[in-house]
Amino acid sequence: MIDLSTWNLSIPVGSPPATIDTPKLLSGFKDQYFQAEGSNVQFWTPVTGTRTENAIYPRSELRETYADGRLRNWTYPDANNFLRATLAVNQVPSTGKVVIGQIHAYDSQKPLIKLEYQFKEKTQTGNLVAKVRMRPDDGDGRVIIVASNVPLEKNFTYVINLNKAGLLSVYAADGEWNARIGAAWGSKPLYFKAGVYVQDNSGNSKEGARVTFAKLDIDHN
Repeated sequence: MIDLSTWNLSIPVGSPPATIDTPKLLSGFKDQYFQAEGSNVQFWTPVTGTRTENAIYPRSELRETYADGRLRNWTYPDANNFLRATLAVNQVPSTGKVVIGQIHAYDSQKPLIKLEYQFKEKTQTGNLVAKVRMRPDDGDGRVIIVASNVPLEKNFTYVINLNKAGLLSVYAADGEWNARIGAAWGSKPLYFKAGVYVQDNSGNSKEGARVTFAKLDIDHN
């Protein structure tokens, strides 16, 4: 079972898009965008979904909280911070791109890292790509292909780890990458996100991204 007691959920419906708080999520919430069935959690985001403020793409995505539902933000020097997931990408939009995990910055429109699945029609497989802003004032981040040849509908695992020394490590499928981020990040409140942040906003309501998570957990130690 995936522990939902440290998350809330944004779904791409309503204006602004609805947020499902932690207690409601734990009480068995499900709809067309989010279903927790057995040990799996499935997310669906159509390209036609409503978008959060300042976002250009829709999402059905979990956001880190405390067990009482308050938003959880942390600074990396205080702990060794992990986001671990096992999942399969079931469907992608016409761009082929969907973000499946993030370290976001509080009160910012730009995350520290996005882990993105990028499907390639030619090979019928996808790359797992890390988009990393090494400093908070970076406009565009570095783009790193962490793993290649990841099929649709096949489970893979990723781990995003940011340790107390500022070493950011990404393990995904059969690949890994790490680098030390800029010290200016040390004072910035951060939080984990996971789910389906579809990188497309054109097409009909049947187009979008679907992802099924078999495992998902956060650890700060």
